Amino acid sequence: MAEHAHFQDSVLAHARKEFALLREAMTVEEALAAIREHGIGERIIYFYVADAEGRLAGVLPTRRLLSASPEVKLGELMVRRVVTVPESASLLDALELFVLYKFFAFPIIDRERKVVGIIDISSFTEEVLDFTEPEKVNDMFETLGFHITQLRGASPYKAFRLRFPWLLATVASGTTAAILAGLFEATLKRAMILSFFLALVLALAEAVSIQSMTLTLQALRAMQPTWKWFWNNARREIVIAIMIGLGCGALVFGIAWLWRGAALAAGVIGTTIIGGTLIASVSGLVVPSALHALKLDPKIAAGPITLALADVLTVTLYFSLARWLL
Repeated sequence: MAEHAHFQDSVLAHARKEFALLREAMTVEEALAAIREHGIGERIIYFYVADAEGRLAGVLPTRRLLSASPEVKLGELMVRRVVTVPESASLLDALELFVLYKFFAFPIIDRERKVVGIIDISSFTEEVLDFTEPEKVNDMFETLGFHITQLRGASPYKAFRLRFPWLLATVASGTTAAILAGLFEATLKRAMILSFFLALVLALAEAVSIQSMTLTLQALRAMQPTWKWFWNNARREIVIAIMIGLGCGALVFGIAWLWRGAALAAGVIGTTIIGGTLIASVSGLVVPSALHALKLDPKIAAGPITLALADVLTVTLYFSLARWLL
């Protein structure tokens, strides 16, 4: 790894700005002519393809380009799913993507998804690599992963200072849930079955929130989020949460009804599961996205806050429904 690399630098400071950006409507023959006219760098591994508006549309491996018939359109050859680096990322963020995906280069995009540079593996090593030797490539990525561990490493006290404050959110949510249970003590006495299923209701909400949060964190690592991305994912998460909630809610409703014969209480449990999964799913999207926008570390803070929010809102819904219906 190059000793001169400053890992908190902007990734743009270490990016290649000269690159051939191809168009989706080009044929292979036109693309090769454009590449010859524009010139290529020292070591080209991937070509990036833009749509008519100049936004990144796909990636085209060199082998695919060279082996295709001249009349084939690039839109038919390119891979549309592209892992990108946002222009706001640091060099260390880009390094983590190299280790995670084991690609040799990534495009850097702006908020409009236009390519503003390319970061390749040579930014982290001064060696001239032979990409035809898998063992050497694997060794290189293992070395990069080791350096990330060093860079991300912290003393126990520093790790405590980073992690403990966010765990207070869990303490606060647990205390709030206990207080709420106390406020609804009379309701619990009238329908003891509610207390039996409280742990299950919370466990389902927490499981859904963790799933949603994990997917959001993965997306935030690979792209610069936009409002369009957020709303599209919100709609998708809501649909998925409703489907999960209906499935789990109907199942638990049936179990509670058959066990105790209390249809109304079982209805409260099932309805809360539907609402709780919806709350948890949206929380798993909103909390990491908000932390990312505020420049806080979502990997450390998102878990405790997401779980705390899901717990408090689900318990509030549970007891409010119980008091209203029972």
